[in-house]
Amino acid sequence: MNIIITGASRGIGYETAKRFAAIGDNNIIVIARNEPKLNELKNECTHENTKTQLFPIVFDLENSNSYKDDLVVEIKKYISTIDIVINNAGLLINKPFDKLTDSDIDRMIQLNLTSPVKLIKSLFPLMNRPAHIVNISSMGGFQGSQKFQGLAVYSAAKAGLASLTECLAEEYKNTGLVFNCLAIGSTDTEMLREAFPGYQATFKTAEMADFIVDFAINKSKFFNGKIIPVSISNP
Repeated sequence: MNIIITGASRGIGYETAKRFAAIGDNNIIVIARNEPKLNELKNECTHENTKTQLFPIVFDLENSNSYKDDLVVEIKKYISTIDIVINNAGLLINKPFDKLTDSDIDRMIQLNLTSPVKLIKSLFPLMNRPAHIVNISSMGGFQGSQKFQGLAVYSAAKAGLASLTECLAEEYKNTGLVFNCLAIGSTDTEMLREAFPGYQATFKTAEMADFIVDFAINKSKFFNGKIIPVSISNP
């Protein structure tokens, strides 16, 4: 399979790439800004399974003007078709709403919503039929779930990603493209620890990565356009 994972330099994205690498002769494109961490990931995956090909691409997803001209051109150096996309990259800034700067707001909307929109659109010509696009949202953006102070814009952007998933699934339901969204609960990532120092998360990153990989590979025939909460607690 040909797989793309964003936000792969740490946390869930890093572990998800490792899980895909361990299970077969996959071609995995990993995208993030941190080149040393991507190279570390490549070394780990190659050591784990020599049949897997992992291709790091250093790209800033906040750069909204160069997806087609730069990122897609780079992707096509390694693969010509795509079977799975994991839109995992995101940004959480924990601040009271009235203390958020314009930059804080723009960055969270860009990385949590605008970036997946533009990436999916840019990758359309490369997507196989079938292909499974898995958007990683949050329980903070899951309608009816408990909400928390300091996460208004983050949660709103993640809710937008969930709605995008539903809309694209309906629009392309007869094309072989499948769109689903995982609203994950608290997972022990660097991003969560930075936003909530001392908070004890429910899941380890490796556990969540196992779920995501299994879902991406095996569940597209059971779900399309679904927002699935992956949580036993709030958040």
